[in-house]
Amino acid sequence: MSATATGHAHADSSSIPHSSSSFQGVADSQSPRQSAFWQMERAAQAQRSTSHNVSGGAVVTGSHATTHDGALSPRSKHDNRGTAQETSKRSVEYVLRSGLAGGLAGCAAKTVVAPLDRVKILFQASNPQFAKYTGSWFGLVAAVRDIKRYEGSRGLFRGHSATLLRIFPYAAIKFLAYEQIRAAVIPSGDKETPFRRLISGSMAGMTSVFFTYPLELIRVRLAFETKKTSRSSLRDIFRQIYNERVAPPKELSAGARASSVAAVAADSIASATTKIVPSSGLANFYRGFTPTLLGMLPYAGVSFLTHDTVGDWLRSPALAPHTTIPNSEFSSSGHTRRGSRRPQLTAAAELFSGAVAGLISQTSSYPFEVIRRRMQVGGVVGDGRRLGIAETARKIWMERGFRGFWIGLTIGYMKIIPMTATGFFVYERLKWSFGI
Repeated sequence: MSATATGHAHADSSSIPHSSSSFQGVADSQSPRQSAFWQMERAAQAQRSTSHNVSGGAVVTGSHATTHDGALSPRSKHDNRGTAQETSKRSVEYVLRSGLAGGLAGCAAKTVVAPLDRVKILFQASNPQFAKYTGSWFGLVAAVRDIKRYEGSRGLFRGHSATLLRIFPYAAIKFLAYEQIRAAVIPSGDKETPFRRLISGSMAGMTSVFFTYPLELIRVRLAFETKKTSRSSLRDIFRQIYNERVAPPKELSAGARASSVAAVAADSIASATTKIVPSSGLANFYRGFTPTLLGMLPYAGVSFLTHDTVGDWLRSPALAPHTTIPNSEFSSSGHTRRGSRRPQLTAAAELFSGAVAGLISQTSSYPFEVIRRRMQVGGVVGDGRRLGIAETARKIWMERGFRGFWIGLTIGYMKIIPMTATGFFVYERLKWSFGI
């Protein structure tokens, strides 16, 4: 056969699809020059086949593992995590699972520190029976001893049932709101800044407080009771708070005796106050709500910001071999876990990041917490008047000075470290287990 004929034969054959075995058989029977041509043709055919399969989502070649049914490889999922995560977080399944994980995490965290929480409330609210222990390094031990002596071991968990009723929806809403708000505020990785993390956490905390604050007030009232004969139930506490009435300010009555003009002004102001501010009812369940919102801005915001920042630091290439669980972004079947954006920290590393987050957030918001506690128990101490933030702060300053705003902070540190660490640890592990 001539060279021209041979060339035409080769050209015609190249337009006909062949399998790899056909190419190999023909190539073996040809000369070295012809064999080289068939090898080149076979490589081109293989390249076209591979490109077709990749575009169809059937095969992923190269350094990534092969996936099927359109599944993303770990790297591609990481690169496209903005869109994938946003879509996932909007699903009903994600909302339910993240809410359940957050609620259970909050219950576990509060149960661990329930005795410390009881003593801290007694110190913050300046309970007369425990005021003598606030200035001593051994005040915590003495307070725990007195509670066990007069109320038994169950006294250390007084009000804890109300705590669990409150903390489950509170933690569920907080973590769920953080995930949703974070997805809206930080739609992609290039927009992830400390300020956006702070805003996301603050808004999540404020959202959860708004819906669960009445339960928090009931819990504080139960924890504030110390007399052994006082066994108020949730129903009794609810009725007591609902029926509390606002008394006219004493300063107005004193001013009324000064002159007739002042008396008329005082009566007018008192009448207006009575009409504007409900004397009883559901408004009583929001005593101390304003300082709670003000305190939640630094507390929740700094907590989530610190946790995420420390987590990123622990996942840095230098520390990751010692602080992360190998292959934690994969499921037991070898596929990338749904919703996973980064490797899971080890137990010690996760507890450490949560502890640091709690420590810093507690320090930044503690004065607001003290003011809030004093306002919450205003119906059972003093004259029962509903005090404002400025008046409550002034009263604390007159009683104890600057140190009055930090009463119980040592107990707060002892409480917040295990509580926040446990909360974040349980939440992250449950998210991992739930596949979100």
